[in-house]
Amino acid sequence: MSRTSITLLAAVGALAVAAPAGAANYPPPSKPGTPQAKPKGPFHTYKVCPKKGKKPKRCFKTIQAAVNKAKPGDTVKVANGTYNEAINVFGAKKRYVHLIGNVKSPAKVVLKGTGSMQNGVFVKNANNVTVRGFTATGYHANGFFVLNANGYTLRNLIATHTGTYGVYAFNTVGGLIADSSASQNNDSGFYIGQTPPQPKPVRSYVRNVRSFENVLGFSGTNMRYVTITKSLWFNNGVGIVPNALDSEKYAPPEDNVIVDNDVFWNNFDYFQGAPFTVRQGATGDLAYPVGTGVLLYGGRGNQVTGNRIWGNYLFGAGMIEAVTLNQPENKDLKNNSFTGNSYGITGLGANKGKDDLNGRDFAYDGNGVNNCVGDGAAFKSPTVPADGSTFAACPFTGTNAFSQDAFNTMIQPAGDSTHEAYWVKNPHQPIAGFTPLEHYTK
Repeated sequence: MSRTSITLLAAVGALAVAAPAGAANYPPPSKPGTPQAKPKGPFHTYKVCPKKGKKPKRCFKTIQAAVNKAKPGDTVKVANGTYNEAINVFGAKKRYVHLIGNVKSPAKVVLKGTGSMQNGVFVKNANNVTVRGFTATGYHANGFFVLNANGYTLRNLIATHTGTYGVYAFNTVGGLIADSSASQNNDSGFYIGQTPPQPKPVRSYVRNVRSFENVLGFSGTNMRYVTITKSLWFNNGVGIVPNALDSEKYAPPEDNVIVDNDVFWNNFDYFQGAPFTVRQGATGDLAYPVGTGVLLYGGRGNQVTGNRIWGNYLFGAGMIEAVTLNQPENKDLKNNSFTGNSYGITGLGANKGKDDLNGRDFAYDGNGVNNCVGDGAAFKSPTVPADGSTFAACPFTGTNAFSQDAFNTMIQPAGDSTHEAYWVKNPHQPIAGFTPLEHYTK
């Protein structure tokens, strides 16, 4: 099959790995980072109490009512309970607002979407808003969503059973997502996308999160300056996927760091059944490469280093040009590196010496320039290509060695209606508190 026909196949197939959030009706993004002065106070705290039970004086009945009352820098504290609301935190008049539930036990403060509610908490055009200590479930779009902001803090959150993303930042400059979990979401558990290029970059951080049983663990379309670290990505369809798509501005993904994560067992074939209604974007038009740990789909200057990657049936890690991108200048891979990662995991105790292997440790089509793979000595499973001819040792400067065969092999899953035909299944080693997921059962 020629490269042209393969590219046409890929255009409707496996490697267009992140669709826009089609389940939601979003306002158009505007330029983030509009100056918003830090408030000087005095600051006030407003309390929200559930409808049932005794209420202290000056206690708001709804979270939105308290947010509406809050001025820049104020705090809204929400008591334990279930709230059927969609909370909007909009505009500069809500900058630096703190929305606080139960930081130690976020499962005790539940935002439950009903009817046509889109987002659990939606922060728009308000800089440096903090949201902590909530669970969001049942929303048509996202659990927690930040749009057009310069700075945000999203911590101690649980996002589950949403129509698109669990925790989502879009068109933002700088921010923190930490100490949170996302599961059983219709698209990705965590997402940072469309990061504007910046002459003096401000990094965003995703730290100490757990993402599981989602279509994608982390999706970052055209994301920049993001560090993903010290987190667990497991039992998703695909683990971590920075990617370049025409559906968002500022392609490709650039200057991201994926470091010190555990990426394992991402073999959740949600096509065969899922705890959510699978959207059209994940049912055929964009058939993600289920069974993959970390994949760069296009991108520049991305570093994947010091991660533990095991038990993924298709590819442990890899990179490929953004074949579906209609921007020739942004399709190729440039200046990306994979260093210091470990592949497969050696069991302890009764499993000492036994490995939990990937189907293939690494796959790279050899596209682009200045890309390097310094992990060769760590490989325990086959690679694509088998001879590693596209893997230039780090550091490397120059044009990489493209392999048509490796390219063809990497996109073969696009034509697989079972989504499992190219899996290489190896036995998993038990890990206390974790159960591998391939096929969902109620």
